[in-house]
Amino acid sequence: MSQTRRTPRRRVWTALTLPALLCALTACSSGTGDDAAASAHSAAPSPSGPPGTLFDNFHYDGPDDSSLAAHGWEVRTGGGGPGIKDTWSAAGAGFPADTTAQGGRALRLQSSTDGTERGTRQVEVQGTGKNLFTGTYAARVHFSDKPTSGRNGDHVVQTFFPISPADDSANYSELDFEYLPNGGWGTAGPRLDNVSWYKADPPDRVSHTLKQRAEGWHVLMVTAMNGKVTYSLDGRELFTSSGKYVPREKMDIHFSNWFIDTPATGGPRTWDMKVNWVYYKADEVVSPADVQKTVDGFYNSGTNYVNTLPKA
Repeated sequence: MSQTRRTPRRRVWTALTLPALLCALTACSSGTGDDAAASAHSAAPSPSGPPGTLFDNFHYDGPDDSSLAAHGWEVRTGGGGPGIKDTWSAAGAGFPADTTAQGGRALRLQSSTDGTERGTRQVEVQGTGKNLFTGTYAARVHFSDKPTSGRNGDHVVQTFFPISPADDSANYSELDFEYLPNGGWGTAGPRLDNVSWYKADPPDRVSHTLKQRAEGWHVLMVTAMNGKVTYSLDGRELFTSSGKYVPREKMDIHFSNWFIDTPATGGPRTWDMKVNWVYYKADEVVSPADVQKTVDGFYNSGTNYVNTLPKA
């Protein structure tokens, strides 16, 4: 089950002045010709699309790409938990070519440890819009059952979740997908946990565990409508929560790859989690088939990013 988020996340937001933001959104440049076209491509304004829609397939150059911030994302570098506190680093975030990903590219979150706190680096990419509430959340995510390099055995947690901007909010909301290939908190793995939260402190939540291996690409979906939250994996319904265990305020989407503890030394090892695309549709329950149809349409039209949500 998900670790309680006892330590504030203390997010460090990417600050953009109004002129800088306008520049990023319009790809202002003093260059001409090919240079100007390349700049416009990398920081183009959101194209038109279906109303109430967010889509991103993470076609960015790196964690410092101005388009990443302009599109409402940041790579976490602040302190706090969960996992090994104060070990968040932007170094593990990348956007490499990937022949297994739709469109041939993905967000990679690479965490590393040598079994010590000093030698641990965790990675999280989080939204900054605070504008997502009821509707359909979906992402195509690649989970790993073993490290990319080094010995196996770490208690790693690979996650996709919408969450309140503040842990101490009176209307705290969090909806989790968490994959633990080697288990943790005294439980065996592999396990895929779904957790709907009402409060972070003291913890008040309901959860469900699917005890099976989930290495590889999967479409993770959460629908939150009409007083009910439903989690599904590749179109298969896993868990439903209701009553007080539903969103109560607007949230951001996070992707995170972190360690519960440092159980053993044994040399450095790295763990990869990948995200192909993310999709959100406000105030509607969208079927898995229709989510994929919409995503395919964006890829077929060469659209990398859409945000037609109302302003927060």
